[in-house]
Amino acid sequence: MIQKKYILTFILVVVFGLTTFFATICKVELPEAKEKLVEERRAVFLSYIEIEKYFQGLNEEDTKKKIDEILNFLESHHFNMILLQVRSFSDAIYPSKIYPMSKTLVQEEGEKYPFDFLAYFIKKSHQKGIEVHAWINPYRIRSNTNVSSISPKNPAYSWLGTSNVKVIENQGIYYNPASLEVENLIIKGIEELIENYSIDGIHFDDYFYPNDTIDEEEYQEYQMTMTKEEFHLANINQLVRRVYDTVHKKGLIFGISPEGNIENNYQRNYADVKTWLKEDGYIDYIMPQIYYGFENQVKPFKNTLLEWNSLIQNQVKLIPALALYKSGLPDQYAKSGEKEWQENTDIIKREIEESRKVSNYQGFSLFRYDFLVSEAENTNLKSEREHIFQLLKE
Repeated sequence: MIQKKYILTFILVVVFGLTTFFATICKVELPEAKEKLVEERRAVFLSYIEIEKYFQGLNEEDTKKKIDEILNFLESHHFNMILLQVRSFSDAIYPSKIYPMSKTLVQEEGEKYPFDFLAYFIKKSHQKGIEVHAWINPYRIRSNTNVSSISPKNPAYSWLGTSNVKVIENQGIYYNPASLEVENLIIKGIEELIENYSIDGIHFDDYFYPNDTIDEEEYQEYQMTMTKEEFHLANINQLVRRVYDTVHKKGLIFGISPEGNIENNYQRNYADVKTWLKEDGYIDYIMPQIYYGFENQVKPFKNTLLEWNSLIQNQVKLIPALALYKSGLPDQYAKSGEKEWQENTDIIKREIEESRKVSNYQGFSLFRYDFLVSEAENTNLKSEREHIFQLLKE
């Protein structure tokens, strides 16, 4: 009896000891695993403006040198994501069977380009650990109304004079978001991109509906069942879902950069951001253009940031887009905060720090590359950049 009791006691001691031992290990190891954070995305917009400025007219050798220079700069300052505008006006900066070569690289739309710009850009970016997300304007064909500038190689050319393409006075030429043919064209273009290039994702900005009358003809069929606003939102949502599904088949991600003013997304662009941030299957990240200072009387940065963060009810990540381009300039729409960007040189730095505090944060983006390297005599901008670079070293 005593022997059995001793054995039982011995077993309990051993079990307790082993339990304590493994619990100690768990206490040491588990918190470290829980605290491991996803790498902060540090993104920069590289728009068609930069592409035209830095690359148009260069030969292959000089173009590659300039790409290397840009990527070396971004790597040295700890950026890890580029939003590269591959299609800005129903065109392409890569060899495409659907869209003509962009005038940002050649003199006339559709001319042959000497090498694959995008393939080289991606290859060199990935060597430096920098993601490349293909930034597309799905509907914009021109930012002017010059129809004669559209080449026969452009898919918009054959649709001129139809409801698929509309010329909007004092605004530009756009594809009709209510057209299924247009939607299929956009999807086909994205499929071509993700099949032929090892990009990391697809990105849209805030260019959706150019106005509320472009689809007047198509709306007639639905006017008894939904309001015009509902019709517009439904058309954009259908495209966004299809892009998401297309991109996810290749294991890539899809993000959108809507206006920072949530109301404008509904009243002007018909971008249903609340649905995208509530229901799954639309986007992987949201990059709202929170282009406001802390003292903006209408949309102060902190309040707007928190408003966006509170909208997210799914797994979408928040990557605020920040207005580096405003540094040193008056902000006429900020009312009492008009001079904030002229009187301060660390606004972007503080906005990054503030963004890091919110629950759905995954990084930030800067609009745009040119303002990171500009030699203009803007002392505020130079100081603003130095504050950013120092923060990213830490």
